[in-house]
Parts: sequence; structure tokens; C-alpha cells
Amino acid sequence: DWKYRHAGLMALSAIGEGCHQQMEGILNEIVNFVLLFLQDPHPRVRYAACNAVGQMATDFAPGFQKKFHEKASRALLQTMEDQGSQRVQAHAAAALINFTEDCPKSLLIPYLDNLVKHLHSIMVIKLQELIQKGTKLVLEQVVTSIASVADTVEEKFVPYYDLFMPSLKHIVENAVQKELRLLRGKTIECISLIGLAVGKEKFMQDASDVMQLLLKTQTDFSDLEDDDPQISYMISAWARMCKILGKEFQQYLPVVMGPLMKTASIKPEVALLDTQDMENMSDDDGWEFVSIGDQQSFGIKTAGLEEKATACQMLVCYAKELKEGFVEYTEQVVKLMVPLLKFYFHDDILLTNSTSMPLLLECARVRGPEYLTQMWHFMCDALIKAIGTEPESDVLSEIMHSFAKCIEVMGDGCLNNEHFEELGGILKEKLEEHFKNQELRQVKRQDEDYDEQVEESLQDEDDSDVYILTKVSDILHSIFSSYKEKVLPWFERLLPLIVNLICPHRPWPDRQWGLCIFDDVVEHCSPSSFKYAEYFLRPMLEAVCDSSPEVRQAAAYGVGVIAQFGGDSYRPVCPEALPLLVRVIQSPDAKAKENVNATENCISAIGKIMKFKPDCINVEEVLPHWLSWLPLHEDKEEAVHTFNYLCDLLESNNPIVLGPNNSNLPRILGIIADGEIHEAIKHEDPCTKRLANVVRQVQVNKCL
Repeated sequence: DWKYRHAGLMALSAIGEGCHQQMEGILNEIVNFVLLFLQDPHPRVRYAACNAVGQMATDFAPGFQKKFHEKASRALLQTMEDQGSQRVQAHAAAALINFTEDCPKSLLIPYLDNLVKHLHSIMVIKLQELIQKGTKLVLEQVVTSIASVADTVEEKFVPYYDLFMPSLKHIVENAVQKELRLLRGKTIECISLIGLAVGKEKFMQDASDVMQLLLKTQTDFSDLEDDDPQISYMISAWARMCKILGKEFQQYLPVVMGPLMKTASIKPEVALLDTQDMENMSDDDGWEFVSIGDQQSFGIKTAGLEEKATACQMLVCYAKELKEGFVEYTEQVVKLMVPLLKFYFHDDILLTNSTSMPLLLECARVRGPEYLTQMWHFMCDALIKAIGTEPESDVLSEIMHSFAKCIEVMGDGCLNNEHFEELGGILKEKLEEHFKNQELRQVKRQDEDYDEQVEESLQDEDDSDVYILTKVSDILHSIFSSYKEKVLPWFERLLPLIVNLICPHRPWPDRQWGLCIFDDVVEHCSPSSFKYAEYFLRPMLEAVCDSSPEVRQAAAYGVGVIAQFGGDSYRPVCPEALPLLVRVIQSPDAKAKENVNATENCISAIGKIMKFKPDCINVEEVLPHWLSWLPLHEDKEEAVHTFNYLCDLLESNNPIVLGPNNSNLPRILGIIADGEIHEAIKHEDPCTKRLANVVRQVQVNKCL
């Protein structure tokens, strides 16, 4: 009976997420078994098999794609040619979308030619069927499959661009009937994703035509119903076109901003209901309820919320891509976004709005300091209050990060005394909560019900808490870098809590982030920072050889900034730190993946000691060793410091670096070449020019 086979396959689809661990060990057998049913005589069983493959491709990604890429892609393409059932064909295409979305680019490329040819031939057949019979179900999914493949393989799609673009443009131009709205919307999405994948140079041949098609749809927006599926596809497509065209997109803003602001301004329908009323409405699709007591529930109609979230994301995209070109719209967007920091109905909207704040400030900068300050005053109170009240840690961390970025944009003077008072209280509360939560988790670990599942849940809670701690560090970093030592009296109310973070018995993430905060104090507030040395100096030196690489990295960076910024009071630290740093660098597994960043920070710290405190150590003795440890690959920031110091030494013709009769030059050129190969330094960095000059000097100087 086909019903049993159908039920079994649908059950397999449903349990993947919940039974992840149990299924993963036997996934090979399950996949081989499920793929057989793609050839089942009954179409509903074939449909269920497509469903199972698609769901497993999502639930077990990217492991599923790595293990089964060859057999899964071949089987799905074969099923897409199943002319016996439109629904099976469409569902095979949907499964292929799931598969390609999470497939690593390198795995898809070997099958790309075959995959594209299949998709093209199916698209041509289905386009004919649309014209002759009006059937569109499979074509809708095939168009999305093409978009997904292009999105995954990016520039590798260039050779196939001309194969698809004429047909896709034809669909957008001619699929104007109401029943073809979804197909048209998906095709618009496909065109914009292909454009983004192949890049501006290739897409420019069609950019003008595509923009005219989009503009025509946009000007007809007044005729579209509010629930027209084209609207959300259009909004996303405009944002992709903005990414492709860059500054050239600015001319289209007057056309796109009206509908976008209208969608972003959607106000959801809400209601406070008693239990009886809620039961009467529960069948009404689109309402969600939250109980707020025995007799009452709060209801919200979710229709339109996804579109609102997408529209807000697009506004962020325009601000990010166009910068000062978006300045005309910053005021109305800020007035929309800031109140939405209290929009608790949809996390994505909250996340997007907080992300937008520093970007909008960057856009507004072109209007001058007075306009910028007014905009910041409108945002600042709302952001601080949101940090104090937001209950969801994912959203809270994004708001905190955004606030830190805003302070970096605005700089010294952006916070008044009231802001500092409120912010100090909130950060103190967050740190106290961090310690309290850790204690509660330890109590739960002693509970009689404690098991692996409980530990997993506690670990998730711990990860969330640590992430909030990183954002506390971000905010303090932005304040220290903007205000320097002026802010230290305010910082002292938090000092006991930060000192507690770096106690030896604390978990390693606490010690890592506590040290990072003191690194910032030294870097931005020296020489005044020395008055706190009694609290952090000994723990920092001990942490250089800590068992945790993250703690070692934070401590080594701290030693580097002490040498660079610390002033004379810190001089005794340098000779004491040197052997500790060397011990880390010379340990057998120093260059292992998990240790390399900490090791590179140790190498950089020694370079900074030699450069900024040369009289504290024997530079002549240390320098040959330091050269032998170069270049740095992983930590790009520290790579710049080391290469700049190397340039200093070469430009001053340092005899130890050059060696007898310039014998070290091949080694020096090797270090520079290695750094270039690993892209250790960005091409726009001034250090790149200095290194190029060194190489040029060697080329033109025959004596060398």
C-alpha cells in the first residue's frame, strides 16, 4: 500500500531536526534507502521522497552535501524530468534548492555543467507548457533552483549567463496576468541573484533593460494588492540591484523609496482578548497569541510582518551601499527605525533596526556636525533604554554592538552626564547578572536531575552570557577610544567587576574578555592607566602562558600595548614578559590552528618591545630570533605592525637584519613574498608601499 511508504517517508522528514544525533550515525543507510523511492510507481511516494531528501539536505547541512553530493544531485535532476507528475517535478526542484543553498561552492562546481544543462532544458520545456497550457508550478520552482545555483557558485555562473537571461527577461516582460504574479516575482528574484553572482561587468549588458522592467512594475505598484507576492520580491531585488550598481543606483531612489517606506511602516493588527474571544478567533488564520494571565491573551496578526522585516533590511542595505548618496532619506528612515527598537513582535525587525543606526549616522555625516548631532540625540536615549530593557540576548547583543559603533562614529562628547550615569548602571547590572547566572548554573549541575541534556542547555545559556560580555567589552572599547583617560573616573564604578573577571578561578572566556578590557584601558588611557596596574598586571603576565589560547592572545596583546603606549612606569614589565612570550612561541604546537593567533600576538608583542622600549631588552640578541619567526599570516592587524617594524629596520640599514654582506636579503624577500601570498596586508595599507619600495631598492641596487 503506497500510503505506508508515503507515511514512513514523511515521518523521516519530520524527525531529522529532533533526532539529529541518532540519525547522523546511520545517515548513509537512510539516504540510500530514501533515494530508491524517487523511482516509486506512485507519485505521492515520489513526492514524499523528494520531501525527505530536501529536509535532510537542510537538517544535516553541510555534512549531507559533502557525503551525498554526487548521488543526491543526480537523483533529484532525474526526478525533475518526471513528466508523469507536475507536483513531483516541482518538489524535486524544491529539494534541489535546499541542497544547493547549503552546498559548499567547491562541491557544486564539478557538477555545474551537467546541472545547468538539465535546468535549462527543463526551463525551456516548462516555458513552452506555460505558453500552451498555462501550467506554471514546476517553472516557479525551476526558476528558484537556477537562482540558488547561481547564488552558490557566484562568478562560476558567468559562462551560463547568456543561456538563461533572455528567457528570464521574457518571463518578467510577459507574465503580467494575476495568476502569474508569483512566477514573475520569483523570476525577478532570479535575475537579481544572477546579476549579483556574475558581477557588474557581465550584468551591465542587461542592467538597463532589467532596471526598466523593474521600474515599470514599480510604477504599477499602486495597482498591486497589499498581499501581492511580487512586492517582497521587488523590494529584495532593488536591494540586490543597489549592491550590483553601487553609486549608479542613487538615481532610482525616488522611485523605490515610496513603496519601501510604506511596507516598512506597516502597523500590525493587535488585540487584547479574553479566553472565549481567543477561541473564537483561533481559526482565523494569521493570528498568534501569548497568554498574559489566566483569563487574557495578547494577539497579533502576523500578516505583513515578514514583508515589514524585509523592507527594513533593504533600507539598511541602501544606507550601507550608498552612504552619503542616501542622505536625503536619513531623517525619515531614522524617525521610522528608532521607535521600532521597542517593536517586540518580530526579532528580525529589532535586529535590523539596531544595525541601521551607525549606518544612518555615516550617511548623515555629509550634512555637517549639527545635523549629525541632532540625529544622534534622537537615537541615543532609545538605544541606551533598549540595552537596559531588551529581554532577548540575540537582539540585545546586536543593540549593544550597534551602540558601540555609534559611539565610534560620533566620538568624544557624544554622551552627556545623564547618559554616562544610566549606561554605567546598565553595564554594572549586566556584569552582576553574568556572575549570578554562572553561580545558578553551577547549582543546577549539582541537581539530581542533571544529565547530558541539561548540560547542553546550560552550555547554550553560558554561550549567550559570554556573547553579552563581549558586547560589554565592545561598548567599553568604543568609550575608551573616544574619551581616553577622561572617562576613567566613570569606569571605576565597574572596576571591581572587571577585576573579578580576571581572577584565576574564573572560566577562560571571563579572563579573556576581562583582559581585553584592561588592554583597552592601557592602549587608550595611558599613562594614567598605571594607577590600575596593581589589579591587572600580575594576572596579565601569568596569562601569557595560560592553557587557553584565547587568554594567551589577550595577554600577549596587552604586553604589546604596554610596550607601545604604556609609558615609563611600565618599563619593568618588558624584560619580565620577554621570556614568557618566547616560551609560547617556541612551544612545539605553537603554529597549530587553535594556537596560531596567540603565538602571532606574542611575536608581535616582542616586535613592539624592541621598537618602543629598545633599552629595556637586548635587541641585538632578540632580533635574529624575531626574524626567524616571521611572517605572520593569521592576525592581519598584528601582521601590519610586524611588517612596519621590519620596514623601519630595513630603511635604517640595520646590520643585524641585513646580515654580513646583505646575506639575509633572500630571507627578507621571502618573508615579504610570503606575506603577499597570504594577503597579510591590505593593498591600500601604506605598509604595502613601503614593502614595495624595499623590493624595488633590491632590484635596482646591483651591489645588493
